[in-house]
Parts: sequence; structure tokens; C-alpha cells
Amino acid sequence: MAAKDITARQATHVAIIMDGNGRWATSRGWPRLVGHRRGANRVRAIVRAAPGFGIRYLTIFAFSTENWKRSTEEVIGLMALFARYIRNEADKLDEAGVRVNFIGSRDRLDPNIQNLMAGIEQKTRTNDRLVLTIAINYGGRDEIVRAARRLASDVAGGKLQPGDVDEAALEARLDTADLPDPDLIIRTSGETRTSNFLLWQSAYAEYEFTETLWPDFTAEELGRIINRFGRRERRFGGVLSA
Repeated sequence: MAAKDITARQATHVAIIMDGNGRWATSRGWPRLVGHRRGANRVRAIVRAAPGFGIRYLTIFAFSTENWKRSTEEVIGLMALFARYIRNEADKLDEAGVRVNFIGSRDRLDPNIQNLMAGIEQKTRTNDRLVLTIAINYGGRDEIVRAARRLASDVAGGKLQPGDVDEAALEARLDTADLPDPDLIIRTSGETRTSNFLLWQSAYAEYEFTETLWPDFTAEELGRIINRFGRRERRFGGVLSA
């Protein structure tokens, strides 16, 4: 591996597990959905700030495959919030040069939300200042299983030989096939779990865990984290030369 690859310190792709919305609200005596609304506002601020830190790809974990276990009221509220965010932000994101895409299985989502998702993807498809990827109904294990099914189907159909199944073949069938692997994954709220997020893609990602709840996470804190990342040595399994 080339030395420049081992020592690369630019956080081109940053992924964020946006945790703590509910706790932020309940600690103030407010309904959890108030925290989610504040969290959506925080997304707007971080998306706006990201290019200034050299971030080309920003991936955010909005709703996991496990989040369906939450109360019906909270799930319905979250889905309404997603729809509102897409409607309100589509033109602004397009004008800012942001390309939006989604990862995760869409089958369980309301057709109206699916249409909104497809619409903003189409509207912003040629933008290249920042690629904003939103993970909705996403789980890392589910993604890998779906990719494995595609591989199995291609082998069974004669499109692919068993011996051709390798890392590249699987990666090409992941939801993130068009994205580089994340350089840095940030989780807010003090939790130190990966929570089934980008399991395959995060093999060599650096992690940063912050106590800050997502509604309080600022562009300034993002900048401090990016600066710390820039001082890390990334070896990717290699050894730095003396």
C-alpha cells in the first residue's frame, strides 16, 4: 500500500449516527417528536457547513430497520417529518449544489414518501458540491443480506460464476455502490455502539463518539472533530515507514 494511502487524513466522506433527539426533548419535559424536529433543523445546519470542512460526501442515519419497534405515534411522526423535510428542503438543496440519495429498503415505506424520495433524487442528480446520503429503513445486516441475494440470483441465472464472487462483486450490489467508504463516523449522545450502521463500509473508518446530543451538535463541533481526525494516522492494515 502506498504511503500516501496510509497517511491520508482528509475526511472526504463523513457519516453520522444522529442520536439523542428523544433524550434531548424528554430532558426538557417535551414530547420526543419535538427533539426529532430540532434534530431535522440540525441536519440543515450541518449540511450547509460540511463543504467548508472539505467534506464531499455526508451520510446520515435517519431511521433504522430496528426503529419500527418504537411507538406507533413516534414512527408516524418521524415519517411525517421525513416527508416535510424533503418537501421543504428540495429546492434549497438543489440550489446549494447538493445531490441527495437514499439507502435502505424502500418496500416498507409509504408510497408517498417513496415518491418524494425519488423526486428529490431526480431533481438533484447532477449536483456535485456535496453528496448527501440519507439512510432510511436501513440496517447494515439487512443491506448485506439483500446484496447476497442479488449475488445468488445472478449466479443462479448464469450471469455470474461462483468463482467470480469476491469483495468487489458484493460491494457492487450494496446500497452504497456509488459511494466511497466513509473516512470518519461520528456518533452523538455518548453512546459507543455502531448500531448496525455501514457494517461493510466502515471496516477501516475512524470513529468519534461525542457526548453532545444531536440537536445540540454544531458546525463548530464538527470542525473540531475534523481537525482531530486530521491528526490521526490511518494505516489500513499497513505500517508507516520510518
